[in-house]
Amino acid sequence: MDIKIENTANHNILKFVAPRTLVEGSYEISTLQQAKNIPLAQELLNLPFVTNIFITANFIAVQKNDQVEWDMVAEEMKELIADELLANPSVVLQPQKAPVTVYVEMTPNNTVMKFVANKILVEGIIELKSVEETGEVPLAQYLFGFPYVKEVFISDNFVSVTKTPEAKWEDISMEIRYNLSEYLREGKEISTIKNFSTYNPAKPSDREFTDTEKRIKTILDEYVLPAVSGDGGNIDLISFDEETKTAKMILQGACSGCPSSVLTLKDGIERLLKEMMPNEIESVEAING
Repeated sequence: MDIKIENTANHNILKFVAPRTLVEGSYEISTLQQAKNIPLAQELLNLPFVTNIFITANFIAVQKNDQVEWDMVAEEMKELIADELLANPSVVLQPQKAPVTVYVEMTPNNTVMKFVANKILVEGIIELKSVEETGEVPLAQYLFGFPYVKEVFISDNFVSVTKTPEAKWEDISMEIRYNLSEYLREGKEISTIKNFSTYNPAKPSDREFTDTEKRIKTILDEYVLPAVSGDGGNIDLISFDEETKTAKMILQGACSGCPSSVLTLKDGIERLLKEMMPNEIESVEAING
């Protein structure tokens, strides 16, 4: 490639002009981090006297320090630039996306399977019981297109799918995994919801939690939620009745309708709250258990 050298008003900056357009827009680069997708800039910055690089249109402007003179290095740099442009004609490489992978996990609920991706899907919680609810969730709408999908729960990096009674996981789990992987690899939209909030029918949006409710929720978030999320579900406090000392919860995802979850609610969570808040809590109930 025929590269021409041109002087500039700054004696420490030299222009190397190519016979074609190199980039759209412009790039100013002074660190290797900034040059991570531009091999040419990486090569130039490895030269100890190069301090700054500017690439735009059909030329590269290189700034040096005072350690060397241009007549000592200009021709060598011209050859380096020509070789690099032949090796990487696009100049700026598109960053490669990490491949999307999805693996399958069993849950304590034998009607629910958890499909875990290696990327965050949503920053929040989405629980959908029917296709009519999926207007803002294209991924769920896609999954409900399979006749054996009964419910969809999406949170963080996983999707919990509830199957219809007649379907068998050994027949459908790999099909769901494959199609979910393809959907994510193609970069299709997951959700258009702007403000996520856990479904909370018993807590009006204008009511603040009481101090007792805040303490219960803190315990749930710290000691219970990580394990529940690991099983493909969610648990959240709805309200606390001061008179009966009863904490009402909502179970979602794999936890919803799961006999073992109800058992855990009474034998695990209820005992935990009684131990950590003695004489303040008598019982725990699931409003949808």
